[in-house]
Amino acid sequence: MKPQDLGKPTEQFCQLNKLQPLPPPYDQPGMEPDFKPLKDSWKEGYCATLDGFVGNELLKRPTTKEAEDEMIKKFLSGMEKLLSADTNRNWIQPLMLSFEYCAKCNTCSEACHIFESSGGMEIYRPIFRSEVLRKMYLKHKQGGGLLTRFMGGNIDINIESIMRLGELVYRCNLCRRCAQTCPLGLDNGLMTKEIRKIFSMEMGIAPLALHEGGTVKQLATGSSTGITKAAFLDMIEFMEDDLEEYTGKKYKVPIDKKGADIMLIHNAGEFMAWPDNPLAFVILFEEAGLNWTMCSDDLIGYDNVNYGVWYDDAQARKIGAAQKAAAKKLGVKRIIQGECGHAHRAAMVSMDRISVDDHIPNESCFPLMLDILKNRKFEIDPSRNNFPVTIHDPCNYVRSMGIVKPQREIIKMIVPAGQFREMTPHGVNNYCCGGGSGFAIMNSFNFEDFRNKIASRKKFEQIIAAFPDTIENPDIIKYVCAPCSNCKGAIRDILEYYQATEKFNVQYDGLIELIINAMTKFDKPFLHFLRDEEDQF
Repeated sequence: MKPQDLGKPTEQFCQLNKLQPLPPPYDQPGMEPDFKPLKDSWKEGYCATLDGFVGNELLKRPTTKEAEDEMIKKFLSGMEKLLSADTNRNWIQPLMLSFEYCAKCNTCSEACHIFESSGGMEIYRPIFRSEVLRKMYLKHKQGGGLLTRFMGGNIDINIESIMRLGELVYRCNLCRRCAQTCPLGLDNGLMTKEIRKIFSMEMGIAPLALHEGGTVKQLATGSSTGITKAAFLDMIEFMEDDLEEYTGKKYKVPIDKKGADIMLIHNAGEFMAWPDNPLAFVILFEEAGLNWTMCSDDLIGYDNVNYGVWYDDAQARKIGAAQKAAAKKLGVKRIIQGECGHAHRAAMVSMDRISVDDHIPNESCFPLMLDILKNRKFEIDPSRNNFPVTIHDPCNYVRSMGIVKPQREIIKMIVPAGQFREMTPHGVNNYCCGGGSGFAIMNSFNFEDFRNKIASRKKFEQIIAAFPDTIENPDIIKYVCAPCSNCKGAIRDILEYYQATEKFNVQYDGLIELIINAMTKFDKPFLHFLRDEEDQF
């Protein structure tokens, strides 16, 4: 399989038939589900000819020659805009460095969890899709002559190569582990994100879960989950009731407080899927005596999601600007990002590059949480978390932003000595959860299989390997600390997919839940799997 062959007519370009083995006990027959069969209707209407998976619902096969020609025309137009300083000035410099100077040493391949998990399939090498773009650009700009082919422009730019590339860019989590290992400092993860922009910004093609189910809904309702302002305020009332029932104390969540020191902003998915997380922040901030608030404004003041950073700069800018406007309207001194990795990077890195107006300091919750624990006004008993604990490092915290130590210092303060187990590798070298760049919410067709069996395979391997002495003992809780909504979604899915919770008592949640569980002022445990059914929030 070579990049120049991507446009050749074959029923399926890549066959996945030898995945990287999993460690015990998942090395035994019957411990891993099989791939779901590919339906004929998917083959007819979508691009299933890359590797047998369909992840992009709007990437539909044109039904007429005119529609096919128009799709090719738009792709070529988008490619020219992508590689022009006039139309892509925010990202053109790092993009062109990666575009022009790759030495093809393949160092990045060994760093890629998807390439490794697939058993070393060529199309998943980080440089494969970058090479496809290079070849397409050379062919487009210089024609199909001998010199062009000699320079590398030896690819057919047709509907098959374009559609396969449109699927291929959604076989990467954008974790940037490849960029970290590149001896030249090039970023093939960035290249992948930039190619996604061609399809979204020029061709109007992006996965429904990211664009219509995420960005469009967020801009329309204020939340990527569709939670309106009224619904959000109702949820806050329920949270306050739950907190009183759990703690015996009446906590009042400060909403729309003008001039507060802190505006706390969560991933809206937490309120729906993991409400214990925002509940825990309320307890910690109130017990620490902070001057803080949450925002109920329709300007996306209560949802730090920004799916646009994965596929479309224009959409990312709209969301980032709305989040800043909400904070400015309240007059807060700084924004604190809750436990969401991509939201951290979007607000604290990407938006400073593409949306420079109305700057308000954006900070991570982790240094603040550590500071609260170091200067706490409440007692902590680590023995309340007396079970093996490992921590997953979200890529956007550790690799993209260097936030590594605070989480570990916190865990060592709230977990008994000897119970903390590092993953191998960890920190900036840790593997992606498999849910990055939108994968955690992409569930169309058979894409769940790709995420669970390939993209998340390395993470599942790390989780199992972190508990070598207890993994097969269901009487012992094994806790995966995943301080990121996106990562929690992916880890939840793989634990369900492989029945790791059901069979071996492998649990997961965030970091702040561990903190609250260790607080001695509360009689009841806070972690959901330690509570009786009647005590569930």
